[in-house]
Amino acid sequence: MRRLLLLAVLSLALSAFGQTQRPYGLQPVPEPPPPPRGMELDPALEPQVTIIRRGEDQVEEYRMNGKLYMMKVTPPHGTAYYLIDQAGGGTMTRVDVTDPSRLSVPQWVIKTF
Repeated sequence: MRRLLLLAVLSLALSAFGQTQRPYGLQPVPEPPPPPRGMELDPALEPQVTIIRRGEDQVEEYRMNGKLYMMKVTPPHGTAYYLIDQAGGGTMTRVDVTDPSRLSVPQWVIKTF
């Protein structure tokens, strides 16, 4: 019985040792090249996200160039909903994520003057 237990422990130890060895001929992956000129990420294009607690709700405010354009409200019970400034005038409209009849068309700002 002892020999069987010793054989089982030894086989587990050898299998673990075999898994830690690197297979022959493998090389480490080289570092990726830098992005081409003109394709670097502009930090000004990234939205600024501020997370606030209002009562029991968690509110995430999304700003672009200092202007509030979207808020995500996550209540402690229930599903999250969004308040979106669709026209850019400061009036927020509620958008439920779970409402399948509502079509949300992607909108991007191409250029501001």
